[in-house]
Amino acid sequence: MRILVTGATGQVGRHLVAQLHEAGHDVRALSRTPAEAGLPTGVEVVAGDLTDPTTLKAAFDGIDAIHLITFGGDHDLTNGPEIIDLAARHGITRATVLGGWSPTSIESALESSAIRWTLLQPAEFMCNALEWADEIRSHGTVSMLATFPSAVVHEADIAAVAATALTHEGHEGRSYPITGPEALTPAQRARTIAEATGQDIAFVHLSKDAERARLRGYGYDEEYVEFGIQLATNPPEASGVVLPTVEDITGTPARTFAQWAREHAERFRTAP
Repeated sequence: MRILVTGATGQVGRHLVAQLHEAGHDVRALSRTPAEAGLPTGVEVVAGDLTDPTTLKAAFDGIDAIHLITFGGDHDLTNGPEIIDLAARHGITRATVLGGWSPTSIESALESSAIRWTLLQPAEFMCNALEWADEIRSHGTVSMLATFPSAVVHEADIAAVAATALTHEGHEGRSYPITGPEALTPAQRARTIAEATGQDIAFVHLSKDAERARLRGYGYDEEYVEFGIQLATNPPEASGVVLPTVEDITGTPARTFAQWAREHAERFRTAP
C-alpha cells in the first residue's frame, strides 16, 4: 500500500511516517519544505501545500490511502472540496483525518465522497507541555490558571491509531476519540517532568489576570486569550475521561506521560 501523509513534519505526522515506514509500507510525505523535513531514509518527501491544491497533483499520483490534517498554517482549511475531489480523481480510496475542536471543510467533503475514512479525535497532546520548557529552565516553575485533570495523549499513540486505520479493514466510518492512560493535572505533569529531569519544579497557580498576561506573552490575540480563560475555568467534562481506544485499536497500551517526559527530558533540563 502506498500512503501519503500530510502534516508529515508535525507532532503526529513524524510518528506516523516512521511507524508506517518501519512496518514496510511505501510512504510519501508532504511538506512545504522537503529539504528541511528530516524524515527517515527511504521515505519519499514531496513538495506541496494543502492550502493550494494545484501543488498536490504529483503528491496524490499513485496513492492508495491518505492521512489528512484539517488546518493550513494557523487556520482550518476551507478548501476541503477541492482537496477531496482531487484525491478521489487520483484513485485514493481510504483516509484518516486528524480532527480538531469542530468539523472543517475536509470532513464535510469526505462525507459526500466515496472515500472510506476514519476520524481521529485526540485529547490534549502531551507535547503541549513543551510550552512550559522556557519557564522551567529559567525559573524552575510551571505557572498557569488551569488546574483540571486532562487525559493527555502521546502523539505516537495518535499516529498508531491512524496507522492501524489506514492499513487494516473495518475502521471506515468510525470516529475514534483518543486519550492517554490517565488524567493528570498540570501540577501532576510538572512533578512528572521534575522526576524525569531530576530537578525541582514548582507549580504556581495564576490569577485570571496573570493568566491573560501569560497567554499574551505567547503572542496570542485577545480572542484566543479569552478562550484560554474560559477553557481553564470551565473545561469540557470529557477532558478528564480516560478511554481505552489506543489499546482497543492497536493492541498496545497507551503510552504514559512519564514515558513522554523521559523522552523529552533534555528540553526541560537546566544547563549545568
